[in-house]
Amino acid sequence: MNGRVIAGRYELATLIGQGGMGQVWTGYDQRLDRRVAVKLLRPDRVAVTEDGVDELRRRFVRECRVTAQIDHHGLVTVHDAGSDGDDLYLVMRYVEGADFADHLVEHDPYPWPWAVSVAAQLCSVLAAVHAVPIIHRDLKPRNVMVRPDGSVLVLDLGVASVMDADTTRLTRTGSPIGSPAYMAPEQAMGGAVGPFTDLYALGVLLHELLSGEVPFAGSTALGVLHRHLYEAPLPVRRVRPEVPPALEELVLRLLAKDPRERPADAQEVYEALAPLLPAPGRVAAGATAAPGMATGPMNPTRPFLMPHAPWPDRSMPAPAAPRLPGPMPPPAPTPSAAPAPLPSVTAAQGWPPAPVPAAGPDVAGAVEEVKRLLDQGGVTQAVDLLGAILPAAAAEHGERSGIVRSLRKQYAATLMDDGQYRRALPELRRLVEEYAAETGPHAARQVLRLRYDAAQCLEQLGEAAVALGEYRDLLPRFENDPADPATPFEIRRRIGHLLLSLGDRRAAHDALVALLLDAERLHGPHHPLPAEIRQTLRHLGEVRA
Repeated sequence: MNGRVIAGRYELATLIGQGGMGQVWTGYDQRLDRRVAVKLLRPDRVAVTEDGVDELRRRFVRECRVTAQIDHHGLVTVHDAGSDGDDLYLVMRYVEGADFADHLVEHDPYPWPWAVSVAAQLCSVLAAVHAVPIIHRDLKPRNVMVRPDGSVLVLDLGVASVMDADTTRLTRTGSPIGSPAYMAPEQAMGGAVGPFTDLYALGVLLHELLSGEVPFAGSTALGVLHRHLYEAPLPVRRVRPEVPPALEELVLRLLAKDPRERPADAQEVYEALAPLLPAPGRVAAGATAAPGMATGPMNPTRPFLMPHAPWPDRSMPAPAAPRLPGPMPPPAPTPSAAPAPLPSVTAAQGWPPAPVPAAGPDVAGAVEEVKRLLDQGGVTQAVDLLGAILPAAAAEHGERSGIVRSLRKQYAATLMDDGQYRRALPELRRLVEEYAAETGPHAARQVLRLRYDAAQCLEQLGEAAVALGEYRDLLPRFENDPADPATPFEIRRRIGHLLLSLGDRRAAHDALVALLLDAERLHGPHHPLPAEIRQTLRHLGEVRA
């Protein structure tokens, strides 16, 4: 199905999740050339009667409407929704981050300050959701995401239901909405649900973060629900003595069987967590229990340690790659039992990993597809496809082969076209090293062009002094090439502007005046380049000391 265009606009790229109710894909908004996540729902696959189909359609429309009306940084933004043929679709913002279930496995035991920070962020989201009012009903690790900056994102309000007169009719589909391990007793019994139901799920999640296990497990869903109803949870300090007593007490309150014994709302839970949150500017106690720096990637304490701080100046991992051209693997079988919940959207940074392409990917076909995409302005799609081609081509032809080198050059150039200079720079430097190891005029010319591109990346990334030094070193080398008179002029123009950005107005003035005289001599006074230089000099004269 990849390559299918939904509603004449959203091209499906990679299948990242599949369940009984439908699929989730990464995709591309062809109109705006941006990545999106697309959720598809097939009513005929999960309903038997016509009434069931209509009910599911109503629930989906309700999901789209109520999700789109909430404006909170901890929720996925809804871009569009509607129907396309037999499918219902929901288009959402493409987000980067790790599935929280995987994040929890990678950090075992989970530092308790991290757990507090996650819970506090979830309280903020739940407070916004409950104010609508909407009940999530399926809060669990697979529906939570940790972004690279440590912020937490709640996914999949697809099982939420507006608290109004027709709530009961919308949710009575023959099976409870939610996951048994995180289901509140009143939800398991089919009783009335409310914000207190989500708070119970938050308690289960917090218990799991602190102890490493959900409070109630079992071999069958019925057995798990029975334990929720009748068994008391194990206090977390029996497993993790370092957990503060106040935190253990909060978890037990959240897991109270009677909703009236739980905290009143998410705001009250947040206020209980607030004294345990790390203060800005200091390392949270217990943070050393996890690998990496306290403010490193995907650390949920970072939003509290460094509120509103920009993310460190480093390259971010590339988004999940699309499938390569070639035969599609068969779809995963759908169980005939009760339908599984629709998967969450967690595609990016390899979470979950992109599906492995079938053996023998069609690299030549992928190259043609890249050309087609670039001709049509699909730069973002071309970037992702080239990123997927490179490893396959290297495995087939070798890292130093001509086809791989050509692909890497195209990849770097396309990254620059897409404004992704930080990702383009290492590709360009790698190519410079490869060509510099060779001899001959062709290799020498390639080194110059690639260094010039790398200098432009440095300039765009704000490395003005480094870029200036590189341009000055490159200028005489390009001036010795009579076949390319335009590039030396462009380098000189860039040098003048970099001198301005570094505060050296006198040197910038002198460099631009010399460039103006040479440009007028070559192109005449009415050429765009001299006109631009004169405009810059006029502005410079107004502020020159």
